[in-house]
Amino acid sequence: MKRSDFIKGVGLAGVGTVLPWGATKAIAADKTTGTCVLIPSETEGPFPLDLTTNNAATYFRQDLREDRTGVTLNLKMKIIGLANCLPMANVRVNIWSCDKDGIYSGYNTSQNAGSTTATYLRGYQMTDANGEVNFVTIFPGWYTGRICHIHFQVYVSSVYKAVSQLTFDATTKNALYAANSSLYTKGADPITVTSDNIFSDGYSQQIASLTQNTDGSYSSYLEVTIDGSGSTGLVNYEGETGGQFKLGQNYPNPHNGITTIPFTLNTASEVKIEIFDLNARKVGVVDMGTLQIGDHTSTVNLESMGIAYGNYLYQLDVTNSNGVFRQCKMMTAQ
Repeated sequence: MKRSDFIKGVGLAGVGTVLPWGATKAIAADKTTGTCVLIPSETEGPFPLDLTTNNAATYFRQDLREDRTGVTLNLKMKIIGLANCLPMANVRVNIWSCDKDGIYSGYNTSQNAGSTTATYLRGYQMTDANGEVNFVTIFPGWYTGRICHIHFQVYVSSVYKAVSQLTFDATTKNALYAANSSLYTKGADPITVTSDNIFSDGYSQQIASLTQNTDGSYSSYLEVTIDGSGSTGLVNYEGETGGQFKLGQNYPNPHNGITTIPFTLNTASEVKIEIFDLNARKVGVVDMGTLQIGDHTSTVNLESMGIAYGNYLYQLDVTNSNGVFRQCKMMTAQ
């Protein structure tokens, strides 16, 4: 299978041509009250993540750094459902930011002297059973008129559910810049959340944590709630794919290396299950041959397949007289 076929299976290729660009409401969890609190929605900005058909396969990855120098930032985001503030699995999170000098990849304009072919500091992941995604990037710099920030979008299936931005505590951020002045040559960020045009309407739920690690890198964390219900922490918003099948969540999940994947066929089909790591590399295949209409399950044993514990996407690949159909979900082995 081509890597682009995997991306199509996730349902992400070409979304830039079919999704509305109007902002919707993003929500964040308030741990002090146990409730979910509305975050002001923000613009995707002048340099959004490009997920057209030609570029989608580039961005499914955890490590976004490429050739960019800067302080390593390990960013974790947790997506929860507004209805009950519980984690939501199998939703996609896109992030992108400028580099240490305030330049975005993919654009060359009077505002942004970057390269139109560059792809650094842009990417997406799908949430695991805990509703979490993890990225490795660099701590962004700042540019004239904007405070240091990272853009993010959250999708459930092919529908926008959140468009927003995050930023950091000013004292910790500027201490990072000062301690790494040979890299961040612009010095302290002169913009505050109250003077920044994006965050001036409210920002308390958009301040991500920022903690230095012993190796000099930093870790950051933010919770964001979207419209929906996390229920048991696992949600399934995808309907039947092309009317050919319906893919269920594996169980148990998380699992200890052995798990069952349920699915229903509406048409007799050739079926295989492919397993991908979080950089879209295929690490395992279960070929089930031709199956008839009805409910089916497949038991996957990662140990027997030589696959280490961790987070993986499993993709159901269905081929019949109507064509080839694919869908993915996340599973966690621990």
